[in-house]
Amino acid sequence: MAQGVAVLLLAATSLVPPAGAAPCELEAGETLQVADVIDGDTVLLDDGREVRLTGIQAPKLPLGRAGFEAWPLADEARDVLVELAGKKAVTLRYGGARIDRHNRILAQLFVTSGGETYWLQQEMLRRGLARVYTFSDNRACDEELLSAERTARAEGRGIWSNPFYAVRDAADVSALERQTGRFELVEGEVVSAALVRGRLYLNFGDDYRQDFTVTAGERDAKLFLETEPWLLLSGTAGEGAASPLAGRKLRVRGWVERHNGPEIRVTHPEQIELLDNPE
Repeated sequence: MAQGVAVLLLAATSLVPPAGAAPCELEAGETLQVADVIDGDTVLLDDGREVRLTGIQAPKLPLGRAGFEAWPLADEARDVLVELAGKKAVTLRYGGARIDRHNRILAQLFVTSGGETYWLQQEMLRRGLARVYTFSDNRACDEELLSAERTARAEGRGIWSNPFYAVRDAADVSALERQTGRFELVEGEVVSAALVRGRLYLNFGDDYRQDFTVTAGERDAKLFLETEPWLLLSGTAGEGAASPLAGRKLRVRGWVERHNGPEIRVTHPEQIELLDNPE
């Protein structure tokens, strides 16, 4: 089964639209005034509702949480969002779930100022003041957002010049263990891939009990298959067959947990990027 899973992931991580492709499709919503900016990815509307800028994660402020230390550049991220959207009219557009568990609106936000229209999520990413942060029920525009993030990272803008946000090495297990409980980007070469009782495992070392692993639960692993129907054309190898992903380099984003070694649980294909070209 490992071969089929590997092919699945190769497909899931090559969702880059061709040059000149139309921008992602979003459902138009209302236009309202921003009353206040709470942090680098949250605003308060003049009707009293909060909007979480879906698709990104800006550096976090304490916001009344006891013992919580502000992440580096959190104040700067908020200040830039104030500059872009403070007291301005914003248009909400939707591409997935519309309300989160905190009863905040989940939307992509657009603001027109000085004759130009800014996509706030994309602009925060371009300035290096946010990372792409998607969910299985809200992952529209992923590639456009990832492209903006890649550009900022390559140019060392904002957070990308700060070690707090450095892309981690999957082979440095001790360093990853120190990041437990944090949202991280991790890069490394896959050693093996397997599907065990419906659960997906990507191993980045020879010993899954100690090395970095990426996993997906049974329901989430099914999403990979359901969103890539052409995989039905792929065969699966017998027990012990070599995985086509072995030796391939991936970038994975998510919250680092500790289960045996350090682990990131993925819930949707957009959390994984293939960093080398398939043959």
